[in-house]
Amino acid sequence: MAEMKQIVAFLGLLGALTLLPSSRCSPDAASEKLTLPTLLSSIQEAKQKVDEAYKYSRDRAKEDLKKNHASPSDFLKHLKEPVAQTRSAIRSAAYQETVFSLLQKKVEKHWHRQFNITDVLSHTQKEMISKATGCDYLTRPMRCPESSVYRTITGECNNRKHPHYGASNHGYARWLPAEYEDGKSLPQGLTEGKLYNGYPLPLVREVSNKIIATANENITDDQERSLAFMHWGQWVDHDMDLAPMTQTNVEHKEAHCSTSCKYEPPCFPMQIPPGDPRIHEPGVCMPFIRTAPVCNPTTLIREQINSITSFLDTSMVYGSEEPLAKSLRNRTNSLGLMALNQNFTDGGLGLLPFENNSRSLCLHTNKTDNIPCFIAGDKRVTENLGLTAIHTLFVREHNRMAMELKRLNPHWDGDKLYQEARKIIGAVNQVITFRDYMPLVLGDEFHKQLPLYKGYDDSVDPTVANVFSLAFRFGHGSIPPLVSRLGEDFRPLVPYSSVLLHLTFCASWRIIREGGIDPLIRGFLVDHSKLMKQNQMMVKELQDRLFEQVEEIGLDLAALNLQRGRDHGLPGYNAWRRFCGLSEPRNEAELAAVLQNPKLAKKFIELYGTPDNIDIWIGSMAEPFVPNGRVGPLLTCLIGKQFRKIRDGDRFWWENPSVFTPRQRHVLSRASLSRIICDNTHIKEVPMDVFTRSQYPRDFVNCTEVMGLDLSAWKEENDVGVKGGGQKEPPSASGCAP
Repeated sequence: MAEMKQIVAFLGLLGALTLLPSSRCSPDAASEKLTLPTLLSSIQEAKQKVDEAYKYSRDRAKEDLKKNHASPSDFLKHLKEPVAQTRSAIRSAAYQETVFSLLQKKVEKHWHRQFNITDVLSHTQKEMISKATGCDYLTRPMRCPESSVYRTITGECNNRKHPHYGASNHGYARWLPAEYEDGKSLPQGLTEGKLYNGYPLPLVREVSNKIIATANENITDDQERSLAFMHWGQWVDHDMDLAPMTQTNVEHKEAHCSTSCKYEPPCFPMQIPPGDPRIHEPGVCMPFIRTAPVCNPTTLIREQINSITSFLDTSMVYGSEEPLAKSLRNRTNSLGLMALNQNFTDGGLGLLPFENNSRSLCLHTNKTDNIPCFIAGDKRVTENLGLTAIHTLFVREHNRMAMELKRLNPHWDGDKLYQEARKIIGAVNQVITFRDYMPLVLGDEFHKQLPLYKGYDDSVDPTVANVFSLAFRFGHGSIPPLVSRLGEDFRPLVPYSSVLLHLTFCASWRIIREGGIDPLIRGFLVDHSKLMKQNQMMVKELQDRLFEQVEEIGLDLAALNLQRGRDHGLPGYNAWRRFCGLSEPRNEAELAAVLQNPKLAKKFIELYGTPDNIDIWIGSMAEPFVPNGRVGPLLTCLIGKQFRKIRDGDRFWWENPSVFTPRQRHVLSRASLSRIICDNTHIKEVPMDVFTRSQYPRDFVNCTEVMGLDLSAWKEENDVGVKGGGQKEPPSASGCAP
């Protein structure tokens, strides 16, 4: 009520306004001026409708938690569920969308022609709606400190001129305009028979069946990349973007996305093509929930929200919102530590804490052990065992560093220790990603795409692009069908040697009961990544059995990726080829030349009719690798462009001379994943290069031979504020900094 009074007071200063400037209206519409109270009532009505829908959705979710079983879509929703400020941001977007919808309907009664309400509202009126709905958080002026030692958790104020660049809970960047069926929000392919460039779009499940599907037994090992290469790709991706989902629908409260085959937003179910090899029952669909929208104050065009920071700041360890970041810390002492599990250890080493939820979804993967999901800075921590292992590794590394920094600087308090350890961890991840991982992705194109660092550029917007959120899913083609666990001799760990991938999703109990993270990491080091080939794109474990361990009909990750691209309004294959300055194949022969595969080109044309219509994810995945890389020319362009922006537009990038002293940068340049494994597991032998395929024992060295980080470079001298490298530290951050 108080909030509405504030809005009324704010709007009252502006006097009576009309929704439509008379110069742009028909005479009838001009005579029907909508008064300020009418505008306010529309805002109030919209908020009431949305709040009722959210309450209904929340109550239904609570009831769903009481179920004795969980469906595959329940697991996917759990991993993409919005939290804290993300929920508020999504609700604000719903308020705004509903206000626009109500105003559109009111004006349509008097103005009988096509128009968009955002085109006829004045700038002042849009500002009113933005403030009343809470959408002004996207553009609200922000006072940033003149100097700041540490990143904010939210990513705000990284760029002082544009404080919202790269911040969490903002929209993805658009490198090309969105393409929706109605030009505003409806995904392409929604209306059966509708033509695009003269041809209908195929069902995503049909594309998956005819181009993607690979039997678990029919895979080729990557002879040059270890399994750690695949896992690090997912680790990095989870540092940069997360597109959350919400089941709330203002107009269709009863929409059940898990069972419905109708398009009732946010449900966008995947239809099953005739003759599907697995699903034969009529009237059955694969569930799909659209990515939650973000506020868009200027147009009705739907944009998707990225709930985490765009920066390589290790947000998957620390979180992208203050409440979560605080909850992950150990507040029982002043040592700057991350919280650890209070029930179990891993041979004396720490494990991640459990989520505080008596009905945790992970309980369904083993109903006798009563082991809930782990929690971390990213909701997806328990998606698979390898991801959980890396999360665990870096929480341990944070705590190890914090304790060493405390030994070097006994006068530092808990916040200082936490922030300094966080700052180092973030830098180490940047070093490993750019020095060790990206060259293996981009191959001979690496130096062209990512030339030497020239310094921070505040004109560069590092915000993750919408297309990147699909492009970086190339790693789904390098996931093998089995998860292996190896003993101290790097031989299969009996009786937990290997398990089918689909039986490891959200199975936190396997970490607790089946040997901890060491056996998994040993598997990373000696096992191969799967080689993505044009006739072996994705294993059945993902294409047919995603989250299947609790129900017979699993999801299809390939179909989900294709549907997500349409959900996000991403243009087709040739539009992105053109964006990157590459040739645009116009027919089957030209596509065959680009793909170097006439048979595959024929399949694409049979399905899509024209290369213009090919979904960006599958089109880019299908291209032959650049020399010594693991992606084709289109993905090389898109991935390279994004990582260059992430680096050059980050004020806290580790190579920026103002961030670390010269001595500290020298120390950081020697960081390695091998050393982190040595310092935070019981493993005593590692390969020097973790991401390339290594054979045990030939390619392994004792941990004593692996250089560690000399943290003495962070020891303060007697003069307070002077670092070991001799560079005077900026004053403590305030205001925007945590």
